[in-house]
Amino acid sequence: MAHPISRPGLDRSAQRTVFSTAACALMLSLASLSAMAQATPAPVDKTGTTATERLRGEDTSIRPFAYHASDKELADLRQRIAATKWPSRELVKDGTQGVQLQTMQKLAQYWSTDYDWRKFEARLNQYPQFVTKIDGVDIHFIHVRSRNKNALPVVITHGWPGSIVEQLKLIDPLTNPTAHGGNAADSFDVVIPSLPGYGFSGKPEELGWDPARIARTWNILMKRLGYTRYVAQGGDWGDAVTEQMAVQAPPELIGIHTTMPGAVPPQIEKSLQAGAPAPASLTADEKRAYGQLDFFYKHGLAYAQEMTNRPQTLYAIDDSPVGLAAWMLDHDARSYELIARVFDGQREGLTRDDVLDNVTLYWLTNTGVSSARLYWENKFAFFAPKGIKIPVAVSAFPDELYQAPKSWVQQAFPNLLHYGRLEKGGHFAAWEQPEVLSDELRKSFRSLR
Repeated sequence: MAHPISRPGLDRSAQRTVFSTAACALMLSLASLSAMAQATPAPVDKTGTTATERLRGEDTSIRPFAYHASDKELADLRQRIAATKWPSRELVKDGTQGVQLQTMQKLAQYWSTDYDWRKFEARLNQYPQFVTKIDGVDIHFIHVRSRNKNALPVVITHGWPGSIVEQLKLIDPLTNPTAHGGNAADSFDVVIPSLPGYGFSGKPEELGWDPARIARTWNILMKRLGYTRYVAQGGDWGDAVTEQMAVQAPPELIGIHTTMPGAVPPQIEKSLQAGAPAPASLTADEKRAYGQLDFFYKHGLAYAQEMTNRPQTLYAIDDSPVGLAAWMLDHDARSYELIARVFDGQREGLTRDDVLDNVTLYWLTNTGVSSARLYWENKFAFFAPKGIKIPVAVSAFPDELYQAPKSWVQQAFPNLLHYGRLEKGGHFAAWEQPEVLSDELRKSFRSLR
């Protein structure tokens, strides 16, 4: 996921204070950051073309896209997995020292012998995919229209260490709800872009591609597709981008949905940064969320600190497939535990192929380092409320980094459309619990149709 972590030179305590606006300095700067995010974007005409693009004479056409990895690339991948130089085993019986050797060896064995990228490639290429250049960068996206002519368009944004792979399971339930227990009136047209520097999108060659710029890019994309009224959804970086879309509030955007909202009250954040115990006045749901955040702040930020401060240093993840996989698995404790169980042979919301489809996509597109740069670019406090005024819906999953309590969500989003507190699911909700999340999206946006 996305985290604003401090630059080098700060001790661990100081680094934690940069995580959100609770630190005094960051509180003082939040207003200016919000103003930056709401800066007027370049004018866009009815075709979704900016004035800058017109002046440059850039090709803004929408081009069909499909991907086919070469046999040479796949053979090289298997050879590199087989040639992995393994470290010694961890000295503890759990994951507190990092991704465990046994898990990675099981993953590598399956990846090099039984995993079939071609199966996923064929599945991916069944969906209509396109590329269009926006603000100088090629943006790859999946675009599936519902058969229902009154379908509501939705742009769905992935995060890190995710990709478009996460959202594929949402496409049919959203575009064809009657086949999944829903009503035709709840249909969506689905747009799933790859973030710049991720997957099949281009790698930015200049600075400035932060969540606010991506948010403006997504609005251009939706206008370029001919949509004058749409909603947006996201988790992780997808939440950061989606919330910035809501902050910018283009007239075409009528509402958003998030699974990991910026909804932590300032006084709660201040207490967390101080390392204080949960305030006695908190409700049971609030205490649980406080405990989740406290654990994450103390034990879950190592990867984000590295990518925020020194993303280019991660050469190894673009050179070693097993190194890349281990780095991606070590995102959050609950997700790692789930994935470890999967490679132990247990049935979960994800499969071994799900996990390796995603990692292999990163490998074949060589986006380990380029995706990490988004952390370096980001300056926004992730869990802080952003002052969003447009309609918002929230689905709170129990194994997310924190299961946002309804009380905090109501404070953060005065125009709350829907709040769902779910019994199962974690950080990768679209991937793990697609039917549940699809139902949440139908409920969330029903009143806006």
